Amino acid sequence: MIWSSQGRGEPVTSSEATVVGPSATFEEFYEREFPSVVGLAYALSGSRSGAEDIAQEACLVAHRDWDRVGTYVRPEVWVRRVVANLSVSLFRRKLVEAKMLARMALGYTPALPELSPDDAEFWRAVRSLPRRQAQVITLHYLEDLPVAEVAEILGTAEGTVKKHLYDGRQALARRLELEEDDE
Repeated sequence: MIWSSQGRGEPVTSSEATVVGPSATFEEFYEREFPSVVGLAYALSGSRSGAEDIAQEACLVAHRDWDRVGTYVRPEVWVRRVVANLSVSLFRRKLVEAKMLARMALGYTPALPELSPDDAEFWRAVRSLPRRQAQVITLHYLEDLPVAEVAEILGTAEGTVKKHLYDGRQALARRLELEEDDE
């Protein structure tokens, strides 16, 4: 794989390239990254089938453009950005469908698929956050990524990621504390 000193997920020029191991094929990339990409999509969407669809779609786009994406310093960053964006699209589409079904069923709102009983409440609260906060919280905690990598994946400044982390943590603390008080 070819790496740049900047590590931005951008193509590398020959003057700044250093080879780190053999050049990765798409198949190697897919085998290595797909499980964590599905996990990210699941945490963001809350849907097992939706997560697999999102991950497959992101990988399909990467495969189609592998001649370009494969030259990026960190193609996994690019794929995670695609997953984050696709999960927002899926969420919006599901929201519209849910509203329509609720109207049709006279107020019935279908339940979303649940995560494990221990984590379901937390991820439900994460998904209720503003989109970017939910993405930052999920990438930082689910994938255990440092702020710099989250910023790289989302194409934003590290300071912005820190602000979203702070705001997201505050909102989660309030929401989870309120839910505990209600019980």
